[in-house]
Amino acid sequence: MTEVGWVITVIGRTGIEHALGSVAAILKRHGLGVGGIEPLSGAQGASGYACAELHAGGAIRDEESMRAELSALADEITVDIAVQHLGERRQERRLFVFDMDSTLIQGETIDELAKLAGVGQHVSAITASAMRGEIEFQESFRRRVALLAGLPEAKALEVIERLPLMEGAERLFRTLKARGVKTAILSGGFTFFGAFLQEKLGADYVFANELDVRDGFVTGEVRGRIVDGTRKAELLVEIAGREGIPLEKVVAVGDGANDLPMLGLAGMGVAFHAKPVVRASARFSMTHVGLDGLLYLLGVPDWEW
Repeated sequence: MTEVGWVITVIGRTGIEHALGSVAAILKRHGLGVGGIEPLSGAQGASGYACAELHAGGAIRDEESMRAELSALADEITVDIAVQHLGERRQERRLFVFDMDSTLIQGETIDELAKLAGVGQHVSAITASAMRGEIEFQESFRRRVALLAGLPEAKALEVIERLPLMEGAERLFRTLKARGVKTAILSGGFTFFGAFLQEKLGADYVFANELDVRDGFVTGEVRGRIVDGTRKAELLVEIAGREGIPLEKVVAVGDGANDLPMLGLAGMGVAFHAKPVVRASARFSMTHVGLDGLLYLLGVPDWEW
């Protein structure tokens, strides 16, 4: 067993005092001693959340088992718990890449388009199955887009007004920009919505699928290569290379099975309000707060937001 320094971040909607003792007890069982607790939220903070870091050290006996216990505790008492090595230099993350649907926005663009086309239930069922990892993404995507054939382009653009941003998105992007962090949207959704978000949030990059439209109507086809899980991972590597940013300084955020490849490549892969299969596979998970809560994982207190 090797002695390592750890930071355990506990985040909740309300007071987290009840959680800190339980977290410390789990750490102790696994050979770690808590050396201090540092609050990252304050009465004058911008978030409205409660957050504290536990700094721990010692020779850990079973890291995987410890993480599993902390995850179970988080679910039981509805908080988010993140475990990081002190050596990860979390404040040096230089690139954030995001999925779009159900990550940056509340809902799935293609599901809303399907409602407008009168095929909502059919498309939603395929979407849900794909996000659980039951259907290969490209196959499910083509099947869903085909059901949109005949939808007027003007009605498709109404979706922009139907899907609100995810809680905390604007504050997160504003803070990242102020800190000089690059941002990218890598979406299995559509370019017209990605372009809208890029302008609204100030993202540096956006890659998504182009819905084919002819004579003012959706054809049911997609132009160019589909942005699936493999393509998202490729784009993450390309953007990081273009910016000269090592992968260990990249944060990837997503909720669906097609996000797992990019979550696995990034130094910090976060399953955000994610499906069970994604939460089980990702090293980090955030379920109970908004996107701005990601700033706590960098060690940024909310009075600096």
